[in-house]
Amino acid sequence: MDFRKAKRKIKYESELDSHFAKEIVEKAGCEDLFHCIQCGTCGGACPISAYMDYTPRRIVAMTREGLKQDVLESYSIWLCASCYSCAVECPKQIKITDIMYALKQKAIEEGRYPRRFPVTVLAREFFKSVFAKGRNNEGILMTKVLLKTNPLKIFKQALLGLKLWRQGRIGLHSDVIQNRDELRKILSALD
Repeated sequence: MDFRKAKRKIKYESELDSHFAKEIVEKAGCEDLFHCIQCGTCGGACPISAYMDYTPRRIVAMTREGLKQDVLESYSIWLCASCYSCAVECPKQIKITDIMYALKQKAIEEGRYPRRFPVTVLAREFFKSVFAKGRNNEGILMTKVLLKTNPLKIFKQALLGLKLWRQGRIGLHSDVIQNRDELRKILSALD
């Protein structure tokens, strides 16, 4: 399914999820979701809103209205770079970045995210690496992401990877921390 073209038309109120906004408001940092005045400052402050299928303002409005499927399958929540420009400029001081993060978590919980979209694969592989070893190796991480999202692009990136390796910027093996079990307990508690 191509999520960029999946703009559904809601025909009946029964198609809306009346509990969706309440679920998001209960997440940390999302308490002010209903205080948004829909001024659009967040979209103007966002450095990547031009690449989003819905602006941050629209995502907030859709969340409040219960358009759960459209919001969770949107590219916008995954493109959010967590730069906090929207939150800094918001006249109501709404933590829009935290709302985007909560929406990402909800999308992952429900399995409603673009499967081969690099951002989701990157997040999943990064977490696996940190959970397993306590550290991340950028070279290995990017190789895994490319193999899972666009395998042919690995040939194009191989020269860059080789250059970075020769300069000592990336390594071929991952370091492992001591007390990995303690870190795993902390990460498991976050679920």
